[in-house]
Amino acid sequence: MREPLYTAAEMRAAEEAYPGTVDELMERAGQAVARHALEDFGDARSFTVVCGGGSNGGDGRVAARVLEEAGRDVVVVDAKPEDVEKDLGDPDVLVDALFGTGFEGEPRPGAARLIEQINDLGAPVLSIDLPSGVDASTGEVAAVAVDADMTVTFHGEKVGHYVTPGAFLAGYLEVADIGLEPVETENGRLTRSILELVPRRSPEGNKYASGHVVVVGGSPGMTGAPCLSALAALRADAGYVTLAGPEPAVPVFESWVLEAVKRPLPADGEGLVTEDAAGTVLELVERDGALALGPGLGRSEGTRAFVRRLVEEAPLPVVVDGDGLWALEPDEWPAPRVLTPHSGELGRLIDEESSWVDAHRIEAIRRTVERYHCVVLLKGAGTLIAAPGTGVLVDGGHPTLATAGTGDVLTGIVAAFLAKGMDPRLATAAAATAHHWAAIEASFDAGMIASDLLDALPRVFTA
Repeated sequence: MREPLYTAAEMRAAEEAYPGTVDELMERAGQAVARHALEDFGDARSFTVVCGGGSNGGDGRVAARVLEEAGRDVVVVDAKPEDVEKDLGDPDVLVDALFGTGFEGEPRPGAARLIEQINDLGAPVLSIDLPSGVDASTGEVAAVAVDADMTVTFHGEKVGHYVTPGAFLAGYLEVADIGLEPVETENGRLTRSILELVPRRSPEGNKYASGHVVVVGGSPGMTGAPCLSALAALRADAGYVTLAGPEPAVPVFESWVLEAVKRPLPADGEGLVTEDAAGTVLELVERDGALALGPGLGRSEGTRAFVRRLVEEAPLPVVVDGDGLWALEPDEWPAPRVLTPHSGELGRLIDEESSWVDAHRIEAIRRTVERYHCVVLLKGAGTLIAAPGTGVLVDGGHPTLATAGTGDVLTGIVAAFLAKGMDPRLATAAAATAHHWAAIEASFDAGMIASDLLDALPRVFTA
């Protein structure tokens, strides 16, 4: 269900366990870089290789030698901190061997200027291990980093290849085997095989055994959100869905979600649910299943009290999204809780700006898990999932999902898998994977809307 993603420390452990010499590893790494440079840039006749002072620079020098042996024109540029500017020439391809997996923090001024030169050169860039300036363990870019067209890394993929902003800079990624043995990694990249762990309907089961989901949301102008969640729960194979929302929203529910049972909730004069509605919902969730809370709910003091009571008292798993997150406070809860924020919502949960979250996604999700003691899914490119006492799982987060309503679909899928009795972290990871592959199955290059995912979801489970 997961492929390993290495941190700098885990790669160092793998290298230290190698019984041979560092020079052997460097030779294999450099040869792999040269081989990919020749294969992937077959028309290139000239290369500039920018080499730092560490082992990454050593890999680059081996690659330069092999490229020369293959008849290519090669210029090696040694980076020195005191240099103001380097002559990079006019190569067909530039090989970035400045920093490796051990890099963290900000590059020194001279190295930062050199990175800017590389980016301004206009030639295709092949980075060794990671684009220089990207933190291998977090994906963070503290200042400036190389924007690569291709990255050749060694032994295994790194966290920084898949967590943004670093993931945006790696380009096409190739992994070369240099003879190291695997080591246990804390973090991993989700694979489609996780969907094999989602329980399917059985001949001896019934609609409740397939999972009962209660979706609670809706407010004036936002009735579509809970409808998308309810339909997604059904398409994710839940056997029974109850859709509850403010009484004025129920006619919309009736017209759009035929298969769900509807329950009106008390509303105020603005059409928002009140705290009194919590008792009705708590009666609905007495049966086993899961609660999806928050899509399109709206914001008022009444909705805040309503959400807090449900999150504090509901005896079954709850996935909280949208306006439900706005009302949330850390607490001790009686059953598993899953939070599915985007960066702005997660920033509010930990008192940070969304821009800070975008720049520090690993740290941000870990802080949220520590504060709220539950499973957290941080939406976006390179979706992250974390839970107390575990590493971070990374999912693709297909770019066509960047449209209104897709988060509501994800909420419904998470709730469906929770209702089937899956472990909350596993359910959330599987839901993110199904969401990603539904976007692929929908086969839109542009213009995809959230409801397109609904018809694609069943195909995800049969592919």
